[in-house]
Amino acid sequence: MKRICLFCGSSTRVGTRYLDLARNFGGLLAARGIELVYGGGSIGLMGAAADAVLEAGGRVIGVIPKALARKEVLHEGLTDLRIVGSMHERKALMADLSDGFAALPGGLGTLDEWFEIWTWAQLGIHDKPIGLLNFEGFFDPLLTFLDRLVAEGFVRPEHRAMAVVEREMGALIDRLKGASARAPLTP
Repeated sequence: MKRICLFCGSSTRVGTRYLDLARNFGGLLAARGIELVYGGGSIGLMGAAADAVLEAGGRVIGVIPKALARKEVLHEGLTDLRIVGSMHERKALMADLSDGFAALPGGLGTLDEWFEIWTWAQLGIHDKPIGLLNFEGFFDPLLTFLDRLVAEGFVRPEHRAMAVVEREMGALIDRLKGASARAPLTP
């Protein structure tokens, strides 16, 4: 696995334990020789992960739409920065550049990107692994809801199983390296 796309929060209002998590995740990617693909910001968990990869001598590719580049604090020290026209272009390019996907705690944008990439796997658009780092049980309520979707017949068990969930970052990366979504296109 050469590159992992990371979805995570850009909020500056989060606790330091989340920023430390992102730094540690970025440092681990660099230590394992895995490049980071992410949303191109310099703040929040996004910026912390990118900074950690760069500080450890790793490579970081940021992808950000023009509108966000003007609004948000753009990370100008990246190995490779790609400015695109829209969020749709951003998601498609990040998917093309990546060998797998991981999400750390974040807000609506994080969930949007993670669910969309998971849906693409369900539809057979890609077969790259998708993971969720359930740090300190952050995603427990979401995982309970996902299991209810399966129980109620809205999501097939094999599609639910595509999402690799781990509480430890090393275990998550190991599982992503050995996984594939292998999603069938189903009606």
